[in-house]
Amino acid sequence: MENQTIIEVLLLGLLEGLTEFIPVSSTGHILLAGHFLGFESTGKAFEVLIQLGAILAILSVYAARFWAFLKRPDRFKVIGEVIVGVIAALIWMGGCAFEFVSALVRRRRPNLFLPPQLPDDPAVRMLVGLAIGFLPAAIIGVMAHGFIKSVLFETPKLICVMLILGGIVLLWIDKLDLKPKYHEVSQFPLSLYLKIGFFQCLAMIPGTSRSGATIVGGLLMGADKRAAAEFSFFLAMPTMLGAFTLDLYKNWNALSASDLHIIGVGFIAAFFAAVIVVRGLLGYVSRHGYKLFGWWRLVVGTVGLAALYIVG
Repeated sequence: MENQTIIEVLLLGLLEGLTEFIPVSSTGHILLAGHFLGFESTGKAFEVLIQLGAILAILSVYAARFWAFLKRPDRFKVIGEVIVGVIAALIWMGGCAFEFVSALVRRRRPNLFLPPQLPDDPAVRMLVGLAIGFLPAAIIGVMAHGFIKSVLFETPKLICVMLILGGIVLLWIDKLDLKPKYHEVSQFPLSLYLKIGFFQCLAMIPGTSRSGATIVGGLLMGADKRAAAEFSFFLAMPTMLGAFTLDLYKNWNALSASDLHIIGVGFIAAFFAAVIVVRGLLGYVSRHGYKLFGWWRLVVGTVGLAALYIVG
């Protein structure tokens, strides 16, 4: 591997870690930077696989919380309640979907069912909520994987436009006089977890931002700034792990030893950069909101469009 390639990989890995958990679209930044650097990876796998570093960054920052759960004497009871809760939630979602389709066909207003009641245990509610919030992106991601990688990932102008549109949305959200109803992630109603999961699907379009979509969705649905950002962190774990696994499966036969070396370097850079961001972001957004990130997106999107017009 040439030295220039190592430098490029380090830069892209740092860019991934620094932008993954802030609402500016890490994938959009990496794809734009890679376009202008002339960086090419096998099947665009590098851009997805280095996200594992960001996943491990969350695990390291919240290690004490995860370890406390693993040490609970009733952890197997909790796991059982989570499984029952997920099954009940899936039945509820299926019933609502059937009723919605039936009402659409018959041209009447749907009578959606009330969501199932979950135990008061915060761990159970959180884990069931993560499973439900992850499901929409899992289904759409598997179904649209080829289109996302071969079309959307190859459209720099679309990325710039989405960066600009997302910046406008963040600036608008930051000016709204929202009255939050939910201040703890574990106290979200089941329907809110699902709605945020649908918002996350918007991030299939590079430049939108997974964290931006989930945070905006949470804020509009009644979560406060800190809770919306924290749930975005947690929802990133199953979502990014799922994307990592799917992309590795799809590209495994095409990856060479050199590719794995490059991905490993990017992964390490992404991990250390993401740790810094995760440790500081919640406090920042609680005090200052999201205006900075809105302007950031506008600048990057505008500069990106200008650069594409000038140099292609």
